[in-house]
Amino acid sequence: MPRARRKPFDPSRPIAHDRRTTDLLRNARVAPIEIDDPLEMGGKLIVMRSTRDDPLADHHARGHVDEAQYHAGRAFQKDFEAAERGPKAIDFTKEAVDGGSLPEPLTKARWAAGRQLAIVYRELGSDGCALVHDILVHCRTLEQVAENRGLEGRKWRDYFFFRFCECLDRMATIYGLAMKKY
Repeated sequence: MPRARRKPFDPSRPIAHDRRTTDLLRNARVAPIEIDDPLEMGGKLIVMRSTRDDPLADHHARGHVDEAQYHAGRAFQKDFEAAERGPKAIDFTKEAVDGGSLPEPLTKARWAAGRQLAIVYRELGSDGCALVHDILVHCRTLEQVAENRGLEGRKWRDYFFFRFCECLDRMATIYGLAMKKY
């Protein structure tokens, strides 16, 4: 079998320094990503990112979800975080005082995020919204999603993954990251 030839050095291409860790914990779920080097202008670093508590990043790292779907999921999470900055729960363990803090005003960013979420929710329907919330907001895996609905087995996990990808495709078209499939 012939050996692969090395590419000649190209000074215009930024060099990616590999800083991946080699000592990982037993239950670590990580994926390599390339980021900008903060110390070297135009340089790149390859680092390990934990995907254990981020199902969307885990599916993206494994190649199950493409770039448009991944960025649509991140856009949904960003809109949800912006829209949910509302009233806080009352802490009954603290001493009661008169007055208190004023409610946070409705900013243009919160209003725009809520409006975008309304469009997404209307397009996904109730089942799609519940599935997207379970995975993107509550960070549940497909096994946990199936288990919470009282369903077991690989076929149900595969079904929920198929539905999740459908929802991500719809969100990608809504956010303008992909064209509508016919």
